[in-house]
Amino acid sequence: MSEPAADHSPVPPAATGPAATGPAAGAPTMEPTIAPTTVPDNGASPIVEMEDVMDALSNVIDPELGLDFVELGLVYGVEVNAGDVHITFTLTTPACPIGPQVTEQMEEFVGELEGVTSVECEMVFVPPWSPERMSEDAKFALGF
Repeated sequence: MSEPAADHSPVPPAATGPAATGPAAGAPTMEPTIAPTTVPDNGASPIVEMEDVMDALSNVIDPELGLDFVELGLVYGVEVNAGDVHITFTLTTPACPIGPQVTEQMEEFVGELEGVTSVECEMVFVPPWSPERMSEDAKFALGF
């Protein structure tokens, strides 16, 4: 009796990147989407820790509200692949004029971390930001 032939059809790759893991891939989330860190094959560069990236992003302050982007819930996703960091973020409103300033600050603060070789920032407006995305501390500070 012969065994059935094995199925060698290609398996589609798992969806990756901000479009697959960020808010645009499904329903809005209350927490930023954090993709796992990928260890470099050669082990030569230090691993970029997600906690360090989020700490660096907490230095990006909304000048009108005086609170950081992490507490305000404006960081929608962070993906770290070896030394490459991709940040998906939004603003409180599409008319907010600080987009370029925020991008520069994110690139600066995250780019200073040991092991980071590149920082890519992507500003999105879907889903739109709302005060419900803020941390409890931010809600308290702003009287929500």
